[in-house]
Amino acid sequence: MDDPGRPGSPVFVARDLCKIYRMGDVEVHALRDVSLEIREGEFIVLLGPSGSGKSTLLNILGGLDLPTSGEAFWRDHDLAHADEAMLTRYRRDHVGFVFQFYNLIPSLTVRENVALVTDIAPHPMPIDEAIGIVGLGPRAHHFPSQLSGGEQQRVAIARAIAKRPDVLLCDEPTGALDYATGKLVLDVIANVNRELGTTAIVITHNAPIAGMADRVLHLADGHVTDVRVNARKLSASELSW
Repeated sequence: MDDPGRPGSPVFVARDLCKIYRMGDVEVHALRDVSLEIREGEFIVLLGPSGSGKSTLLNILGGLDLPTSGEAFWRDHDLAHADEAMLTRYRRDHVGFVFQFYNLIPSLTVRENVALVTDIAPHPMPIDEAIGIVGLGPRAHHFPSQLSGGEQQRVAIARAIAKRPDVLLCDEPTGALDYATGKLVLDVIANVNRELGTTAIVITHNAPIAGMADRVLHLADGHVTDVRVNARKLSASELSW
């Protein structure tokens, strides 16, 4: 039954997801029978220690990896059995990625880094609009080396949202940032989720960040061990760690 207190219809559905990495004779079980549902417009935090399976789960939902067994769907797209061409189209048309390290091209300006994505997206937003959303309009013609770490991460977010993705997948987006700068970046992600309606999934091992989420999925040893609904979502300014 739908919960009227939560955002829209399911966009991700996973059933009994397993992922096993084989290294010689050694098998590493990164995910074990994970089942979940994520709804349109939700802000989800995946919380757990290093090695709990957070990044593996995000990579499968983002079309960067395939499960060993189980099912994973984005709307009517079967992500578990897709070929590389289909996954490439899915990533290009529907998913924005933000990683711990910014992966900007140093020889290109802020505007040029964002433009790279708009060149391949079917319905991109204007470049300057994306840069404005993350508060970097005055820095549009600067190079990455002229920006702080937090500014570079905000460029990465602008690049991710410029193609108007349906989902924004963030893997430890504040991991390389100091406390104050990390809160600024989290505020940008929350604004994208709220103002654009973009489904956002954020990986962290930093428990206080979970206060920003609609729901928090706790992972340990490849399992989802707990799901918590926040009665009230905190703003980034209310967090402390």
